[in-house]
Amino acid sequence: METNVKTVDSYFDGGLLGLVGVSILGFLVTFFTLGICLPWAVTMKEKWVAEHTVIEGRRLQFTGTAMGLFGQWIKILLLCFITLGIYGFWANITIKKWVVKNTRFA
Repeated sequence: METNVKTVDSYFDGGLLGLVGVSILGFLVTFFTLGICLPWAVTMKEKWVAEHTVIEGRRLQFTGTAMGLFGQWIKILLLCFITLGIYGFWANITIKKWVVKNTRFA
């Protein structure tokens, strides 16, 4: 039995030059602000990734802001300090959860 289900491709249309540019800018901003602007760098990169990602024919949109991530960043820093760095293992998961929560279809 054959079904007439039409599949729509998912793809990423970002290029190396754009990724390198966003990554370098994010690194420089983070480095020169001693990590204070890391949330801005993360949101800039996630926005770029979302703008170049299409899932089943629908482009993604990242709606998170640096100020929105800043609260999470302060919490991560405090918990890392209190636990002598042990919370650092969960830091990437915490940030990834925040990124996914702020990503939707355009």
